[in-house]
Amino acid sequence: MAQEKATRSLGLWNPLGEDFFSPERFFREWNSSPQRTARLAPAVDVSEDSNAYHVTVELPGVKKEDVTVEVHEGVLTIHGEKKSEREEKKDKTHWVERTFGSFSRSFTLPSTAVSDEMKASFKDGVLAIEIPKKEQAKARQISIK
Repeated sequence: MAQEKATRSLGLWNPLGEDFFSPERFFREWNSSPQRTARLAPAVDVSEDSNAYHVTVELPGVKKEDVTVEVHEGVLTIHGEKKSEREEKKDKTHWVERTFGSFSRSFTLPSTAVSDEMKASFKDGVLAIEIPKKEQAKARQISIK
């Protein structure tokens, strides 16, 4: 009996308070965290070389047919939607960090961009856009007389 009583009194010491690790507190704080209200905004890399500007957009879980690329008055806009495919009735979800919903990213193109010749490709959840550059007028030297 004495040994049984000693075993029951052993437990983890929690210096942060009795309810720090309780599921109720965990879920309450997680549901109100800033990340839960964040908008879906895919990561974008923009680079250039001597011939073109390159825009690479990470779109994991997004299908090609759910993405549109538009150029209007010198602004490149990428629209899309990431759809949730799980059924709520069957799952007992405890944690969801993946974001679902629509997104839109816009970028002002430089004056040297030739948007009429722009090309886009989509492979393995990555959208790659190539925007050619105009031929720059080469500086010429003027002789002084």
